[in-house]
Formats: sequence, C-alpha cells, structure tokens
Amino acid sequence: MKNSILITGGAGFIGSNLCEHFLNRGYQVTCLDNFATGHRYNISSFLDNPNFELIDGDIRNLEDCQKAAKGIDYILHQAALGSVPRSINDPITTNDINVSGFLNMLVAARDAKVKRFVYAASSSTYGDSEALPKVEEVIGKPLSPYAITKYVNELYAEIFSNSYGLETIGLRYFNVFGRRQDPNGAYAAVIPLFVKKLMNHESPIVNGDGNFSRDFTYIDNVIQMNELAMLTENPAAINTVYNTAFGDRTTLNDLIENLKKCLAEFDPLIATVETIYGPNRAGDIPHSLASIKKAKQLLQYNPAFSMQQGLQQATSWYWENLKK
Repeated sequence: MKNSILITGGAGFIGSNLCEHFLNRGYQVTCLDNFATGHRYNISSFLDNPNFELIDGDIRNLEDCQKAAKGIDYILHQAALGSVPRSINDPITTNDINVSGFLNMLVAARDAKVKRFVYAASSSTYGDSEALPKVEEVIGKPLSPYAITKYVNELYAEIFSNSYGLETIGLRYFNVFGRRQDPNGAYAAVIPLFVKKLMNHESPIVNGDGNFSRDFTYIDNVIQMNELAMLTENPAAINTVYNTAFGDRTTLNDLIENLKKCLAEFDPLIATVETIYGPNRAGDIPHSLASIKKAKQLLQYNPAFSMQQGLQQATSWYWENLKK
C-alpha cells in the first residue's frame, strides 16, 4: 500500500491541488482544514474516494493536529493565513495561525513519528534584502507580520530537526498561481483578481506604476517541489529550505498584457480594458526573483511551466469555471 500523507489546509488553493495530485498517485490522503480560507467545493470531488479522509479541524487546536497526524507517514503543511495586508490589519490572528498553529503541527508530527514534515515557507522571508536573485542563505529584515511568522516557521523547523530528529524541508513559495486560486475576497492574490476584473471588462488596479516585478510560479511547479521534497533520499537535501519558483521575473505591467492576450482569445473586448494605477502598498518589496540552483542541485527540480505557459493554463481554467 502507498504511504499516507496529511495535507493541512488541504481545501485551499495549493492544498487541494496537492490532494488531487497524490490521490491520483494512489496515496492515502488526509485533509485537515477549518475552511477559514479554503472551500469545500475544492475537495468535493475527492469525498467519495476511499483513499481520502477529511478532518474538519483547526491547527490552533493541538488535539486536532494530533488526531490528523496519527498513523501518517508524511505531512505537507500548507495551512496558514496568507496575505501581507491582512497581517498588517490583523497581526494577532496571523501569528496565532502561522506560528502557534505551526508549532502545534510540529509537535504532532514529532509525537506521531512522521517520516518527514514539508512546509510552505515564503519568499516574504527575504524582507528588505535587495539582492537579486534571492539565494536561500541571504535574507533581510521582515517587512510585515506575515513575513515574521513565516521566518519563525523556518527557525522552529530547524530547532525540531536538531532537537528531536524530525526531518523538515521548507519551501519558500514565490507568487504561486493557477487553477482553484480564489479570485474573491479582500485579500485575493493578484492574478485571479486581475483575471476576474478583466473578464468583467473592469480595469485592474495596480499598486504603484506597474514596474514592480515578481517571480510568478505556476501551481504544477509547486506540486513537483512538494513531491521531490517529500520523497528525496538525499541526506544533504533535508533539514533546509528551498526557493520554489520558476526563476524568472515579470513586471505587473507585463503580467496584465499577458493576461489580456490570453483572455482576449475568449473575448476580444478584454484587449481594450484600461489599467488603473494607485499608490504603492505597505510591506511590498519592489522586485522578487528566485535562484532555483539549490533545488536543482539537491532535489533535481526542473520546473515544467514558465509564467507564460502557466498563464495559458490558468486563464483557460478561469474562463471555464468563473463563467459558470
């Protein structure tokens, strides 16, 4: 029988894609989610799968974490409260979920003697470091409560590796996008938000002049990294962190032009929608670009989707699903 995997935040954007991937590979998959930001419709198609179990619980509750981790081989910890602006508006809840909840999951993983704990880290950990590309060993000072919580995750994971022998790997996600990413809500990520606006012939609103750049990373590259991190047998590859990205950067202006081009294939009027520019957003860094050299060397990571290839996949998915 295939190994068992616990995916926390499994009803969210990244988590539900991981659930689907590993179910398709025959694994036993347990999803732990409190549905604060995840959605039941993301996992509805898995509920009849005999290899899938849903635990409606909260990582802030240690008993829920221990129940979910019992008998599990690997944990892919995706549960978190994302968004830099949300953390600035509500630092206490962000800390409760991202730090206290993370610590609960580490304790549960240790006590259940799981083989490995792979967790979602963040490119926000690079903070005010201006060096490009971002290399794992060089970080700056955090620029938001969210960034602090994700850096604390890395520190706790290292302590649990050193103190208890728990194998951990952190994946610093860079602007992940793709199918099932929610375009609704006050803290929606930029790509689904822009897609929704453009499909409604509304102007996307850019913070700043549109020349800030990001390493936009398609969901399938993230799935690949989680699988490689979970299964690697290279001793040098564990108990560390990796950039999880494509290794290229795109300005917001170029992003919008690419989105308009992809969506105009379905609706030519989208090509004529104007862009609105507003003030810069607190906590935002100007540019982000990942070095993926470490992941290539130690995990044999080879991202399959460029930003452009990912956008074509994502916009097709949104066109089919947002029009329903």
